[in-house]
Amino acid sequence: MERIDEYLQALASEAPIPGGGSAATVVAAHGAALVAMVARICAANPKRAATHELAKRLVREADLARNELLEARSRDESAFARVVAAQALPRNTDEAKAARTSALQASLAGAAYAPLIAARLGLSVLCLAHEALELENEHLLSDLGCAAEFASSAVRACAYNVRINHRYLRDADLVAEQRDELITIEQRRVSVLADVRSAIDAS
Repeated sequence: MERIDEYLQALASEAPIPGGGSAATVVAAHGAALVAMVARICAANPKRAATHELAKRLVREADLARNELLEARSRDESAFARVVAAQALPRNTDEAKAARTSALQASLAGAAYAPLIAARLGLSVLCLAHEALELENEHLLSDLGCAAEFASSAVRACAYNVRINHRYLRDADLVAEQRDELITIEQRRVSVLADVRSAIDAS
């Protein structure tokens, strides 16, 4: 298993992969892990029997989200690797230029889709952190706050990566469809994060 310091070393290198999209999935995965931690602590506490079922479900969903985000990291890195490979294709003839353009457009579509999927997952983690407030464990509110902030930041970071690829995509219908979904995701992100912050600040 890759250690976090090894990942950060790769991230800090001059290599283009991993990059911001990959890092965003790791940030969101940290948020999911924190939600799972809070839920596990609550599920193991006999004094909190009334919330055990909720806690156990949150554990399952947060663990699933964490695993999906790690898959999303691989998807993002692979997608951008295809963009890099397409950019390196020859363009010394008209046929080569056409083939390169086709490959580049296909790879850019994948590079936009990967962070969009990650943004969906990040939003789901944010919603789990919000729901976990119902566990009413005041000692763990800071952890849920961190989980929510990590997830929210990851969604915002993913949005940057979707939109940068949209700049070069020629498929206007695809861009419009993804842009509309991204707007919906970001609006939901702002609303849920505000609720989490208000609840924690009021506690």
